[in-house]
Amino acid sequence: MPENTKTGLVLGKFLPPHLGHLYLLDFAQSWCDRLFVVVGTLASEPIPGHLRHGWIKQLMPGAEVIHLDRELPQYPHEHPRFWDLWREALLEVLPISPQFVFASETYGHRLADELGARYVPVDPDRTTVPISGTSIRADPWRHWKYLPRVVRPYFAKRVCVFGPESTGKSTLTRDLAAHFHTAAVPEYARTHLEAQGGAIESADIEIIARGQIAAERATAPNANRLLVCDTNLWLTTIWSRTLFGDCPAWIEEAAAAHAYDLHLLTDVDVPYVDDSVRYLPEERRAFFERCRDLLESKGFPYVVISGSWEERFQKAVEAVTSLFPS
Repeated sequence: MPENTKTGLVLGKFLPPHLGHLYLLDFAQSWCDRLFVVVGTLASEPIPGHLRHGWIKQLMPGAEVIHLDRELPQYPHEHPRFWDLWREALLEVLPISPQFVFASETYGHRLADELGARYVPVDPDRTTVPISGTSIRADPWRHWKYLPRVVRPYFAKRVCVFGPESTGKSTLTRDLAAHFHTAAVPEYARTHLEAQGGAIESADIEIIARGQIAAERATAPNANRLLVCDTNLWLTTIWSRTLFGDCPAWIEEAAAAHAYDLHLLTDVDVPYVDDSVRYLPEERRAFFERCRDLLESKGFPYVVISGSWEERFQKAVEAVTSLFPS
């Protein structure tokens, strides 16, 4: 490494990462030629450590991001060798000892001394970016503007519009997204099947499932507190079993990994409109019951959306509004 290379360290819990952290990290990276970011986590903390480490890696691709998941004391009064333990742990995971320690907290001065580095304070009064992780955890929706895009999907409320074909799911999804000024996840099945003229075979199910996962992941960072999804993988499992009598196991596993705060189950009390990607005009009521049975058996929260188009929209708005603190 060249003699004049400047190396620095930022240590944080990033619980969660916010724009204040980004200011600190960008400041440090602008100062240094080589920046180490250590994400210190405990198993008991409310946001899993691997998520926070992954977020910082996405946010700081030019830094060397290290996950320190050792169960270390968090405050000096908790252990008589507090500073020894932290110094030893950091020197063990860092490739070299840093020349500078950047921090917004008062511990930065002592930490720099322990590492033989120089302390650089960065916005200690929180005047540049007036936010804290504690405030965000207490009310993430109020402080949404301080969350980076990669973090927003974790906190966004997720609503799935769920039910039989030709019950207004896509229209309701778009209308809700417009009403709440947020993003809508499209139904990938329609995109895929329209591209092949409506023909469907069992092999399409896995493509549809992967497309739905990809659509939700790609849309989620654009959410404004709420993500509205037009169908989900559980609905794909129902279609797979209805049309082909079975469903690939991995789709069920993936469905179980995607949680939703609310399902809006659209009733069949509206006229059926035929098109090239609708298949069961005579079975809408039976399909509705399959949908309701799945939601009941899994214990998922849901509201039945029925009535006129205007009544359906109003019921949906009320149900979604109830998810947020008043």
